[in-house]
Amino acid sequence: MDIKKIGVIGAGQMGNGIAHVSAMNGLEVLMSDIKHQFCENGIKTITNNLERSVKKGKLEPSDKTAVLNRINTTIDLKDMESVDFVVEAAVEQQDLKFKIFQDLDKICPSNVILSTNTSSIPIGRIAAKTKRPDKVIGMHFMNPVPVMKLVEVIKGLPTSDETFNTTWKLSKKLKKIPAESNDYPGFIANRILMPMINEAIFCLYQNVGTSQDIDTVMKLGMNHPMGPLALADLIGLDTCLAIMETLYDGFKDSKYRPCPLLKKYVEAGWLGRKTGKGFYEYK
Repeated sequence: MDIKKIGVIGAGQMGNGIAHVSAMNGLEVLMSDIKHQFCENGIKTITNNLERSVKKGKLEPSDKTAVLNRINTTIDLKDMESVDFVVEAAVEQQDLKFKIFQDLDKICPSNVILSTNTSSIPIGRIAAKTKRPDKVIGMHFMNPVPVMKLVEVIKGLPTSDETFNTTWKLSKKLKKIPAESNDYPGFIANRILMPMINEAIFCLYQNVGTSQDIDTVMKLGMNHPMGPLALADLIGLDTCLAIMETLYDGFKDSKYRPCPLLKKYVEAGWLGRKTGKGFYEYK
């Protein structure tokens, strides 16, 4: 299948990043969200990232213009009837994703692959909400999308080999390095990463160390580029909690129990960088 136009559902940090790399690699992009303001914010983020590349000499001004010209936005999901492939990058809420896939299943031509950037929700569970389960697949990009090379490609039980191969080739076309994961809660990346972040939060909760000391130990002792608490703030504490709850619900194993402090922060609206406060404060 020749993919020339990609639809991206969601203009937030993941959605606009996926739109960015898609347009950078020659695809036409239709980025959708529920409000014009969200779409405008997404375009603004893409523009700022491209301008930084121009200033660093990594991109010509004419290339920046060409990339932006390949991206259009909409607040009407019905416009997705014109795309060849969809990547859903809405917030990590199961019922919302179910509704989006049910709607896309009605809107998009029957040959269109519907992929999800979900961090943890089983692909088969999402596929079951459509009449094309063989064409539903996980395409989990890493944050920030324009920088991180990895894409987890997750094949659900009903996903066809053709769908998997098309998604794998698309990942490479976007200059990403794909890795295959089977369909278990959290897949590979978050099944390993999130319990580590959760344990770091337990260390803070139990006063084992300060946020700074916990992150310093992991950066200098384990050679991580970013400490787990700073990384949680970047990901979004609401997303971290949603993933931990999916792991806990999926495996029924107490080792995946979300730390009470993580729940408190989310309840207080301290979600990390996007709200200006999490385990650190941001101006």
